[in-house]
Amino acid sequence: MSDEPIRPLDDIRHDIDTIDRDLVEILNRRASLAKEVGRIKGRDQKPYFTPERERQIYKRLEQENPGPLQTRQLVGIFREIISAARAAEKPLVAAYWGPPGTFTHVASIQTFGTSTTFEPQDSISDVFTSVEHGKADYGVVPVENSVAGVVPETLDMFPQTNVKICAELYVPIQHHLVTVAEELSQIERVYAGPQPSQQCKRWLKTNLPKATIIETVPTAKAAERALVDPQGAAIANRLGAATVGIPILVENLQDNPGNRTRFLVIGYNEPAKTGNDKTSLMFNLRNRPGELYRALGAFDTEGVNLMMIESRPAQRATFEYIFYCDCSGHRTDVSLQKAIETLKGYALETVILGSYPYVEPLGV
Repeated sequence: MSDEPIRPLDDIRHDIDTIDRDLVEILNRRASLAKEVGRIKGRDQKPYFTPERERQIYKRLEQENPGPLQTRQLVGIFREIISAARAAEKPLVAAYWGPPGTFTHVASIQTFGTSTTFEPQDSISDVFTSVEHGKADYGVVPVENSVAGVVPETLDMFPQTNVKICAELYVPIQHHLVTVAEELSQIERVYAGPQPSQQCKRWLKTNLPKATIIETVPTAKAAERALVDPQGAAIANRLGAATVGIPILVENLQDNPGNRTRFLVIGYNEPAKTGNDKTSLMFNLRNRPGELYRALGAFDTEGVNLMMIESRPAQRATFEYIFYCDCSGHRTDVSLQKAIETLKGYALETVILGSYPYVEPLGV
């Protein structure tokens, strides 16, 4: 226990007010510098969203943070500072698979901060189209889930558009029971989308065995129905509950606490190398025995780690497939360049979808 005398509350609050005034001055100075940066970026036609630069800032914060603020708290604060500074450079529009309150909306806010204009879209294809037609600067779409696997609608859009992958992030899938009821015993119905109800199946069976599960699509609509049903509840995330204005009765219903979804930020950026990067590409092959084995050998020969590979039917030909893969490294790395050149010798077509800062799947 500290031996330091406890100061009067008014003295402490005076110091806080002084710091707040200093913060306002410093933040406005930072915004002024951001405007200078924005003018340079506009003149040189450089992107306003630079995930590689933000990676450097967050890494420096982690290294220089003396506490008592936790690093994740500091990153959360600076995410909004960067978001406001970016808006000072140029207001951005980000499209996402809606409606508001979905996990894709959560991913969008975690990427761009709240000083961004968010435009919900009815489908994943609409997100791609919005970016390609210039209605949005960037788009946010899910690409794979640690339990359910890849999102085919996202992969299928890359051959149809020319957008690139600018960044990635992982969002923990945390489901909560939201309701106007005060106790579990009062709940007779649970509104939930098919995936949330499946991901919370064990909890529902244990805690609400007699409740009727009513499938509600899209998931964000479930909370709206529960809000007007005194004996109803819904499975929703925290943002979805806040968007509707419905209380959370029980937190973290998900059966798998490690469930995460990976999201991609799409646009036309080409992030610079950070030293810890990932590259995504797609290719198709001739229908010959062992062709995929030989093609993937290009990565093994150059010591490039393959992180994911997935195949999807090619829409322009029957029983032909497009292969998607993620690999370690940046497109400017010599080893990856050699691997891709070798791959091109086997592939009918090879397209680099983007190189971007790698994000640790289990990171906060």
